[in-house]
Amino acid sequence: MVARLLDEDPEAAYGYSKVALRLASRVAAVREAGGFAAYANQKYGEALAEFRAARRMTGTVDLWPVMADCERGLGRPEKALDMAGAPEVQKLDKAGQVEMRLVAAGARRDMGQLDAAIVTLQSPELASNSVQPWTARLRYAYADALLAAGREREAREWFAKAVESDRDGSTDASDRLAELDGVEFTDALDESEGDGENGEVNPSAEDGGRD
Repeated sequence: MVARLLDEDPEAAYGYSKVALRLASRVAAVREAGGFAAYANQKYGEALAEFRAARRMTGTVDLWPVMADCERGLGRPEKALDMAGAPEVQKLDKAGQVEMRLVAAGARRDMGQLDAAIVTLQSPELASNSVQPWTARLRYAYADALLAAGREREAREWFAKAVESDRDGSTDASDRLAELDGVEFTDALDESEGDGENGEVNPSAEDGGRD
């Protein structure tokens, strides 16, 4: 239930996780689920404690990036950067290493180090033309950092690349790109207000309201 509800109703997922923790706190998967439920509800201290417990039980480093992001959430970006340079990072798979890079760049931004954040994201994974599960998020983060640094032309280029690789809509890159291009979207339902009393369609609505 935690996994099922985590995205659509994180508060309910958190409630289920607390029940699971009361029933089976010695099960690593339960501690991990509790950590993600707390994380989704921005309870970063609680999430970090659960992730640490799960890591002690399993001995794996898979949770290292999200643990570092919890440190960011707790207002400790320096600690997150220390974790980004720890030996555990070398034990992560490629997806985990990219996630750690994203967290480290976020920590740099937290500290007001925009140029350092941009450099942190520059990597072979960013330059690669192949599309991986992390590609859209990496390109999006890079575009966002460029925009924050005032490099709008480059930011637009990378938002466009993020759109190309975002096959499941995991980012709002298309909206950000449209915003940079000055495109405004109008809710089609609003146009119904211009319909006649007898259900006649306003001519301007038929052609998309582009007058």
